[in-house]
Amino acid sequence: MSSNAKHKAGLPGKQDLEAMSIFRYELRKFLRVSEEICNAAGITTLQYQLLLHVRGFPERRWATVGELAERLQAAPNGTAALVSRCETAGLVARKADKTDRRQVQVHLTAKGERCLFELAAEHKAHYGSFGWVFGAKEE
Repeated sequence: MSSNAKHKAGLPGKQDLEAMSIFRYELRKFLRVSEEICNAAGITTLQYQLLLHVRGFPERRWATVGELAERLQAAPNGTAALVSRCETAGLVARKADKTDRRQVQVHLTAKGERCLFELAAEHKAHYGSFGWVFGAKEE
């Protein structure tokens, strides 16, 4: 097989392009709705995502800055700055890890939990229209 034929074999077909287009369209609709919900509540989408990742971290109710950076796909120093802004807003609190003093745990405050659950409820109401978030479309 020539290198040109190999290259063409890896090219997406019409169905692939349609599927990618639909995915990007649905993703953009979701992001737009999320921006509207967060803006109406007076927080940024990144602040909401941070709250969601703190509380939604598997098997615990807190996360480290490094774990949050991974979830947000952001640099650790930028994530630390975001944590600081959320801390100033009263949404999160930093706590030293009792077993590893090098680690700092990020926890939601009562205000942060209220904010998260209110926004998550609004997001969940919209997720049904996207189907792919929780599975089949909600009736």
